[in-house]
Amino acid sequence: MAESKGLVLVVEDERNIADLQRRYLSREGFGVHVETTGDAALAAVRRMRPAAIVLDIALPGMDGMEVCRRLREEGDWTPVLFVTARDEVTDRVLGLELGGDDYLTKPFSPQELVARVKSLLRRAAGPRHDPVRRIGRLALDTGRRTLHVDDREVELTTTEFNLLAFLMHHPGQVFTREQLLGQVWGYAGYRDTRVMDVYVSQLRAKLGDASPLRTVRGVGYSVADAGR
Repeated sequence: MAESKGLVLVVEDERNIADLQRRYLSREGFGVHVETTGDAALAAVRRMRPAAIVLDIALPGMDGMEVCRRLREEGDWTPVLFVTARDEVTDRVLGLELGGDDYLTKPFSPQELVARVKSLLRRAAGPRHDPVRRIGRLALDTGRRTLHVDDREVELTTTEFNLLAFLMHHPGQVFTREQLLGQVWGYAGYRDTRVMDVYVSQLRAKLGDASPLRTVRGVGYSVADAGR
């Protein structure tokens, strides 16, 4: 039997959707565990330490956003793919602000779900560069996946870390939102480039006045050149 590619926790209260997700993820070699409530999902994460979580937002009782919020408060940064039947920008932005790494709107193809999970895990593995990169007051270690501002460690989500790592390894270069989404998410054609603005805003809030992120009006984003 082939070795599992990792355990994916599926949190979905609609049995037919959960079964479909389980079937397609299992075909790709993932171990899959399903829970149907937010409370059970939190317990499963603490018990099983999954590689990724596919998390429905509209759960009975504790919803998916609250599950994610509690995990992040506990310092658990397991990659989270939100699944929602709502296509409202405010819902997607709130999910990202709470620490979600990606989102998928119902109805979706199971093949896209699998692709998103694979991309999430590739991003969690991190970019392959020199282990430590320093710019200004920031020290980013891609081997340990840690970021320090001066002597203070700053906790980042998987996507926040990978976005900052990519930009820090290309100092002075300007990238469009579309280019960054392709590099950081691992696939092109992401339909809502506004999510990049959310991540940049979150990074700036966490880094404070040490942030090297620069907005290039009408183009995209960059970080200050290391030599400046």
